[in-house]
Amino acid sequence: MGIILGVDIGGSTTKIVGLREDGSLLSALRVNANDQLTSLYGAVGNFLNTNRLKLQDISRIVLTGVGSSYVNQPIYGIHTEKVPEFDAIGCGGLSLSGKDNAAVGRLGTGTAFVWATPDEICHLGGSGVGGGTLFGLCSLLTGARSMEQVEKLLEDGDLSRIDLSVGDLSKDADFSLGSDVTAANFGKISEDAIPGDLALGVTNMVMQVIGTISFFATRSCGTKTVILTGTLTGMPRVKELLGPVAELYGLDIIIPDHAAYAPAIGAALFSLKGGGTAVDYPET
Repeated sequence: MGIILGVDIGGSTTKIVGLREDGSLLSALRVNANDQLTSLYGAVGNFLNTNRLKLQDISRIVLTGVGSSYVNQPIYGIHTEKVPEFDAIGCGGLSLSGKDNAAVGRLGTGTAFVWATPDEICHLGGSGVGGGTLFGLCSLLTGARSMEQVEKLLEDGDLSRIDLSVGDLSKDADFSLGSDVTAANFGKISEDAIPGDLALGVTNMVMQVIGTISFFATRSCGTKTVILTGTLTGMPRVKELLGPVAELYGLDIIIPDHAAYAPAIGAALFSLKGGGTAVDYPET
């Protein structure tokens, strides 16, 4: 069958995809675990069971992400390769979006941006503000103990009880930025604020930081297009929160289908192009 497994081993989750030999997507799933190796082997086993595959159906396993550094031998004896995370991000972002070139961002525990073309992928920069920031602050402010709890809280959040807008500072109708633009995140916390408001305030602040970094990333590349990938792209209200940022900066923000799995998909595709580095058994 010749299925290629692309595996993105992150700080708290592992994403795995299966690609057919022609590069088309067979299936994708995610596993949560604190230990990267446990998460990796669990993800591979889960994928095989879910898709009714056998080990001999897999032609290669391609790893990327921070957790791939812990792997020093082939997985289950199957030919295993590693692809640098930035290459996987760029390749996956372009493939899923259908774009020839773009700034591609990965919204994970932190945030990273690359410039990607068919011939070049280079790191542009990033920020420690990302999913780790979002969950950490939400946990501190609301007592949430999982991202699922945070996502539930977002359903009832109201930013008007948290953020200070330009319109709150002045009633002058002539605003160059617009009255709804945020003047200060958490600058107007109401005594009536509920946990959902606080969670939404944190999420909005993180997304505005990412949106601003997106703007600077695109300016450095002479483009208006930014492709956002990673786990955070699937959270409730993310597109709603990024909309005003895109309008403010004139950005074309694209969140493609399967965006959370872009690095895993990119790793597999990059390997198909001959870009992976084989993992062999360590010498004894």
